[in-house]
Amino acid sequence: MAANGEVTVQSYIQHHLTNASVCSTENGIGFVKECANAGFWTWHIDTLVWSILLGFVFILSFRSVAKKATTGVPGKFQCFVEMIVEFVGQSVRDTFHGKNPLIAPLALTIFVWVLLMNIMDIIPIDWLPMLAGQVGAAFGHDPHDVYMKVVPTTDLNLTLALALGVFMLMIYYSIKIKGIGGFLKELYAHPFNTPWLYWFNFILETIALLAKPLSLALRLFGNLYAAELIFILIAGLIGLWQLPAHFIWAAFHILVIPLQAFIFMMLTIVYLSLAHEDH
Repeated sequence: MAANGEVTVQSYIQHHLTNASVCSTENGIGFVKECANAGFWTWHIDTLVWSILLGFVFILSFRSVAKKATTGVPGKFQCFVEMIVEFVGQSVRDTFHGKNPLIAPLALTIFVWVLLMNIMDIIPIDWLPMLAGQVGAAFGHDPHDVYMKVVPTTDLNLTLALALGVFMLMIYYSIKIKGIGGFLKELYAHPFNTPWLYWFNFILETIALLAKPLSLALRLFGNLYAAELIFILIAGLIGLWQLPAHFIWAAFHILVIPLQAFIFMMLTIVYLSLAHEDH
């Protein structure tokens, strides 16, 4: 907001890029603006609410299809779900070379959940934040002080959390399949199996290991954040150019949304497949 209350393009962009936050302060619990110098913790409640809600949408919708599945002529939604399940299953069969019943359900969950979170970027940028502002006004708050980001994957905290979960599974299965000794040997004895280069191998392999979840998180975040920023910039345009510009970018972005979910899923499968290889 400008000093006189007029909405500027800069304030408009800043408003849409700000998460609804709850944090710890010296006076107790603070909200959004008080979280700039927060204490021990800050929760992005819009990211949490939308990601959990979309997770339930995935679970309940797929569960409903599973309960109503028929061997006869399936309905359109059942066909759609079966296509997704078969697609993910084939991707796992082609990429994962170990034996683990967890991988296919995990890949399906990652693909559909990330896809649903990415799809939120298609919703016109002002609709849900404006609705949240009106709800806040009903409770006596200034609508301009009510923040909401509706695309969870534009929050680096969420993409890092997803990547951290994958990283923990990588470490767990590496130690389970290879043993703690085999896991450590991969770090210090590769690529140069020479004792005087063990220290160099360890530094090199540790960096490569940590880079996997970091790149996984940053790739998803960067693509969706940039896409959302472009939608916000388009929404700030004046006149009749806004609608065709929005349509053109949305049509292109429809390709990006499933692609990023697919890449996150495939890299997860590849990383876990490497963790299951026992050399």
